[in-house]
Amino acid sequence: MALKKNGFIPSSAPEELKKVLVAVASVWGDTIEDMEEFHVFPLKGAMTNEVFQINWPTNHGDLHQKVLVRVYGKGVEVFFNRDDEIRTFECMSELGQGPRLLGRFSDGRIEEFIHARTLSAADLRDPEISSLIAAKLREFNNLDMPGPKNVLLWERLRTWLSQAKRFCSPSTAKEFGLDGLEEEISILEKELTQGYQEIGFCHNDLQYGNIMMDEETRVITLIDYEYASYNPVAYDLANHFCEMAANYHSETPHILDYSIYPDLEERRRFISAYLASSGNEYSDAKVEQLLSDAEKYTLANHLFWGLWGIISVCVSARNLSSYFHSSTSFVGEILRTNPRIVCTGSCKQDRLQLPGVCTAEVSAVLVNKALALEFLTF
Repeated sequence: MALKKNGFIPSSAPEELKKVLVAVASVWGDTIEDMEEFHVFPLKGAMTNEVFQINWPTNHGDLHQKVLVRVYGKGVEVFFNRDDEIRTFECMSELGQGPRLLGRFSDGRIEEFIHARTLSAADLRDPEISSLIAAKLREFNNLDMPGPKNVLLWERLRTWLSQAKRFCSPSTAKEFGLDGLEEEISILEKELTQGYQEIGFCHNDLQYGNIMMDEETRVITLIDYEYASYNPVAYDLANHFCEMAANYHSETPHILDYSIYPDLEERRRFISAYLASSGNEYSDAKVEQLLSDAEKYTLANHLFWGLWGIISVCVSARNLSSYFHSSTSFVGEILRTNPRIVCTGSCKQDRLQLPGVCTAEVSAVLVNKALALEFLTF
């Protein structure tokens, strides 16, 4: 139901926001004389921001105009630099890779409303849609973004580990083995950075909620670039494969089901579509190499989102320990039954393991973002 209350959007500068909305409407030839003409619809799904659909009647009959208002989340500076995120969004807007930037206010922005649907968990397993995502990801990875093109993954992992230790209680840090993670990050970095790696501009959060598709044109749009940076493209592939085990709209959004992790052939098809989309010839050896590299980078992806989850719940107003003791002891059971596993709780025969790397204590289930999401929405 539409909400027409002035100031409903939780902005710290509501008057500024109203002025920007009126200015945006005027660009489209619409005159807003009464703020009650703005209809506000809160949207779900964003993890680090609050987003709203804003409608207003146009000067052309019964038609309505739509925009999206994004109010920046509080405390997100622990995860990323907001100024960098804004610059990335503006650059993506200029490149036509995402929604257009229509206006800005002190704690948020107004974006073009994309007339497309957000994908579901099931969509990621549709062969046609999966191929479209692969092609779009290749296009995204090939973007020439301004600034240095240095890999950010390892620096970010160490920064987040430092933040996790800072915000968590000693008992929580001990529970999740945070003191031993610095060494494991170093081992992973050494193992995964040997030899040539293709570096590209990576989305780093390619879950189904960040992918939209126009049903008529079948055009894919990637949205939400908070974590985007230059990284090995194999890491972006690894992240997407891990996200195929998630369903954030199920009764247990905090549990990733690795029994539905894409099998070898499904991953191979995705990577083949990824490489083929550039129009250049590629070899089977290239597919197998990228497949192998992506599988290894799942370890780094578990650490990445595990640390994100730990920080998210530790900086919240709730008590982390009491939550985990009442959450079916999922983490404890995994660690009890698989004390030295690598990758995930259900490594398949076709999955790769790195000698000497045992990130199980945190990487198998390391309070990933889905777990934090359920906790934060209680």
